[in-house]
Amino acid sequence: MLAKFARAGDRIISFAAAVLMLLMFCYGGYSLWDTAMINRGAFASKELLKFKPSSGAAESPTLAELQKINPDVRGWLTIEDTHIDYPVVQGKNDMDYINKDVYGDFSLSGSIFMDSRNCPDFSDAYCLVYGHHMANGGMFGDVTEFVNASWFENHPAGILYLPEKTYKITLFACVEVDAFDRVIYNPTIQEKGRIGELLAYIREIAVQYRDIGIREEDSVIGLSTCAESATNGRVVLFGRLDKSE
Repeated sequence: MLAKFARAGDRIISFAAAVLMLLMFCYGGYSLWDTAMINRGAFASKELLKFKPSSGAAESPTLAELQKINPDVRGWLTIEDTHIDYPVVQGKNDMDYINKDVYGDFSLSGSIFMDSRNCPDFSDAYCLVYGHHMANGGMFGDVTEFVNASWFENHPAGILYLPEKTYKITLFACVEVDAFDRVIYNPTIQEKGRIGELLAYIREIAVQYRDIGIREEDSVIGLSTCAESATNGRVVLFGRLDKSE
């Protein structure tokens, strides 16, 4: 009788082990699939890249076509020799595109989006743009690379395409702050004529800085993402916007 119970117990244990292994296998498979979906969504697809404006074009008809699909599209941002190459959207608030792609579909990697307080045409003296920090370098993952001197030195420029104009971006500073910084995360600072205060603050706290002769009358763009080292840590890359001829 004892032997019979022992054999039954062995079968139960073997069955339980098999079920546990199956569950672990399914979970592992799902995790791999989920990671693949997140990584795939973090980069602009070939379909989306068709809307990217051509360099040197006076106008951007493909960008206008993307705006017909989503009127929240404001432009296209490219930082040369990085993974940063995406359309920029702007929601009614800064949560609209946290987990939504440029087509309005759910996406954990979200979109590159401009602060809801900024003017839609990038005419403000200080424009602030946000993006998730993806571990694979997608979205604004490469922004954190600019804290390194060699990376900062070797990646000095970018382009901002708008429907009817193009801006050259000359990168001049990279800072590390927290999410509650009242100077960096305040695009309305320009309304009070305090751009000089912003520029002085950036230079004071910058971990990397390039003297490009930036002046108070220049237009500034900030690219913000999460830092790896702190929960509320942020890395922000700054550039000057110059209209291309």
